[in-house]
Amino acid sequence: MKKFGTFIIAAFMLVGLSSFDTPAETLVKDWVRIGTKKVDYKLDRDVMHVGLDDGRFKKLKLMVSNGNLNMHRMVVHYANGSKQEIELRHNFSRKSTSRVIDLKGNKRIIKKIVFIYDTKNASKRKAKLHVFGKH
Repeated sequence: MKKFGTFIIAAFMLVGLSSFDTPAETLVKDWVRIGTKKVDYKLDRDVMHVGLDDGRFKKLKLMVSNGNLNMHRMVVHYANGSKQEIELRHNFSRKSTSRVIDLKGNKRIIKKIVFIYDTKNASKRKAKLHVFGKH
């Protein structure tokens, strides 16, 4: 009987732990994580350096965790010197993802991605911005 009680307690603990935040990878399956940025509480501009080591991508997707984020736009800079400006104008809530963002051309080597966002009146917790790519 004592073993059964221990089993029940362990089962409840596992169920309780599974209700916490899930990793970003489980929300964006079949995508490669390019990087993560912790955002600040103001209008801000952040740069995420990518590079050749991370590969060539045809599509991007954003995911926000921990807090809310007002994304204004992002600019994707390619290794060949060209860039693509993407207007997003989207208010991300915690655990939300963006639409699939098609990149110009075929598989492109991304040098860096510049994000312009704010968190005004949106969150009490600092959000994390996760970027995923698809080959």
